[in-house]
Amino acid sequence: MRIFVNHHSDSSTIHASVTNIIQKEIDHRLDTLDCYLLFSKRIEQLKINILKFFIEAKALNKQIIGYGAPAKGNTLLNYCGIGKEFLAYTVDKNPHKQNLLLPGTRIPIKSPEEIKRTKPDYILILPWNLKDEIMKECSFIREWGGKFLVTIPEVEVIEP
Repeated sequence: MRIFVNHHSDSSTIHASVTNIIQKEIDHRLDTLDCYLLFSKRIEQLKINILKFFIEAKALNKQIIGYGAPAKGNTLLNYCGIGKEFLAYTVDKNPHKQNLLLPGTRIPIKSPEEIKRTKPDYILILPWNLKDEIMKECSFIREWGGKFLVTIPEVEVIEP
């Protein structure tokens, strides 16, 4: 949420684009409590689906690792309560993030070379907006039957 205020003596006017955006928000019912209650329910169900996948994979002795260490991915892991017991490690190309731990979950961040060494069953793509790029970059996981896992907007297993 962003709020802009000005002093009552300020003569500036509200630009028409602001009115257009407000109308779009109203059209999409973003001005109603029901919209946010529905969103909350969808997020809770997504959390259940994510945890169900991780629990079932763990029961089958499948190794899941993460790709990336973005803030949005870390928020997802913390919200779902996914820690080292489910996610062995995550990798990141940024050397400044490697050999550190994700905040809250304390999941180790390693170099992407670790993927070839450990041959995980699943790679959870944490920066889901970059999934196509990451899947192309890591297509070599098909050599051992590895798969990609994306959790936003819903849990999806993708063959390389």
